[in-house]
Amino acid sequence: MSSQTEVTGQDFTKGVPLSDIPDGGMLGGHAHGKPVLVARRGDEVFAVGATCTHYSGPLAEGLVVGDTVRCPWHHACFSLRTGEAVRAPALNPIARWTVERRGGSVFVTKEIDGPVPRRVIGGTASRKAPSSVVIVGAGATGDAAADMLRREGYDGSITMIGADKDAPYDRPNLSKDYLAGTAQEEWIPLRPSEYYEERKIRLALGKRVTAIEPNRSRVVLDDGTDLQFGALLLATGASPVRLPTPVEGGQVLYLRTLEDSRAIIEAAQSARRAVVIGASFIGLEVAASLRARGVEVHVVAPESYPLERIMGRALSDLVRSLHESRGVVFHLGRTARALGADVLLDDGTGLPADFVVVGVGVRPNDELASQAGLAVDRGVVVDEFLETGAPGIFAAGDLARYPDPRSGDRIRVEHWVHAQRQGQTAARNMLGAKERYDTVPFFWSQHYDVRISYVGHAEKWDRIEIDGNPEARDCAVSFVAGTKTLAVATVGRDLTSLQAEAAMERETG
Repeated sequence: MSSQTEVTGQDFTKGVPLSDIPDGGMLGGHAHGKPVLVARRGDEVFAVGATCTHYSGPLAEGLVVGDTVRCPWHHACFSLRTGEAVRAPALNPIARWTVERRGGSVFVTKEIDGPVPRRVIGGTASRKAPSSVVIVGAGATGDAAADMLRREGYDGSITMIGADKDAPYDRPNLSKDYLAGTAQEEWIPLRPSEYYEERKIRLALGKRVTAIEPNRSRVVLDDGTDLQFGALLLATGASPVRLPTPVEGGQVLYLRTLEDSRAIIEAAQSARRAVVIGASFIGLEVAASLRARGVEVHVVAPESYPLERIMGRALSDLVRSLHESRGVVFHLGRTARALGADVLLDDGTGLPADFVVVGVGVRPNDELASQAGLAVDRGVVVDEFLETGAPGIFAAGDLARYPDPRSGDRIRVEHWVHAQRQGQTAARNMLGAKERYDTVPFFWSQHYDVRISYVGHAEKWDRIEIDGNPEARDCAVSFVAGTKTLAVATVGRDLTSLQAEAAMERETG
């Protein structure tokens, strides 16, 4: 990941008039050679590090909400009081600085050393801390949950079981910079190798849970061993939909894991031409990454306009034009009859392919839950606290179908940041917080040098309202049902995206 260390703006050690900092506003500058953000809330003034710890986004271009600051790039949220990363996708805190008031000015004096103060969960007396926690799944959800348990002071046993042989990693990068060859290998792990050992989080990687026994509070692994739990988090995510289309030679690949991404990279190194089946976010991000590697790409999809069902026609046209301007060839309204060294389409067209990548969606991995007798409805059914019908068993991430406080419907959301945030909430609720999950979903999709940010959740809408010009890569697209804005997608308007997110949060109280 790149790092923004450039020092710009005013020197806060020399003081800044309080009147220059609007209530609810902030200023970017520096102190003692480091980037610093000064923010004001009423009579309180805070000074924190100015760079997001996720992808080094400029926090001064973000938004102050209460006593937090939010990053404009991927909506990470930090406490202005403690520097803590209170909400994913950021994992690490930002620096804190002392502030002194002299007359009508404020001065940033010194950086505060030491750990971030631990927060105290409300309502912990309502449930005894579990004797142990088992997390089934070692992805975004499981990693965020284990981390939050330790941050909240839980000192019991934590075991994270993952079928993947790799420790938790940055999955969104697998179809973006890592696949394109612009992200270094060391960027991909979410944590340093020593993180889990230091926090006494046991990683059982390359293992699968074959059964959950709620009445006996245990899980059974594929090697025949079993593990008792005081609380259980199901975080098994989702798996790519496999096409029933016949494969006639050639190499057909799917993308979900780090190993999958490496296989595509290896195939691309000697390839001239690839066919991508599916104009999903994953399919199109793979197409962009392969073009960055100089591979000729053809995209085959049954819809007439890519991503129209999710983002409407205007953004669909923008995405298509971005890809076509980079040489991607679309075959829309078409399906594949056979895959392999030649991809045969339903109209008889043959597309030569050195390899094929299939990206046509995912299905939740809810088989274990179903076999254990838990309620399943295209995902594991949970309440507003992310708990299943079995006390002490939670589900979160791509797997969980939960009550949406804005619509009243049960929804399942397949986004990285959403999965992390649900993992954090589930962890706190294991400790008795009784915290309702009402966070507004957020995701981003990168297409070459254009990022689309999306907040909210809209499976259907009455109308689409567009402010700005999508072709100029400067717009906000609102998806509206009646008088209610369900979701907002933005291009080139990061602050608008944050403001829309905050407005949706106010609706749910």
